[in-house]
Amino acid sequence: MKFKLLNFLTVCLFTLLVISPALLVLHIVWGKHLEFVKMQNLVCEIHKIYSGNSAQLLQEANTNPSQYQTNNATFDHNLVNRLLVVAEQYRLASILQWFVLITPIFVGLGIIVYDRYLVYRAAMLREQVEMLEKLWQQSIE
Repeated sequence: MKFKLLNFLTVCLFTLLVISPALLVLHIVWGKHLEFVKMQNLVCEIHKIYSGNSAQLLQEANTNPSQYQTNNATFDHNLVNRLLVVAEQYRLASILQWFVLITPIFVGLGIIVYDRYLVYRAAMLREQVEMLEKLWQQSIE
């Protein structure tokens, strides 16, 4: 049972190692695509706001400059907040994806290292038993 589980986990680990470069490239390309789409949406929003209200903003700027500066500052603040939220979400998603990719590798390596450790301990115990048997045989003679 233990041997079958170890073989299964070894096959899964090697399959993941073979597929991981393709997954990494897919992750990078998909992340850049999502970033591009978000930035494109933000640019479209900015364009709509500026194009729809450009004449109105020019009139307000000529009649009441302080009101125009307040509206512009509020708009810039909202845009910066949106960009920061997008960047934070991208960072968290990136960390989560790396965690999901690296965890199976470390689990597989841990199992392999532990199995090697058990083999080493059994060999050391076997050597100690052989040495004790030789000493016992010598003490009998």
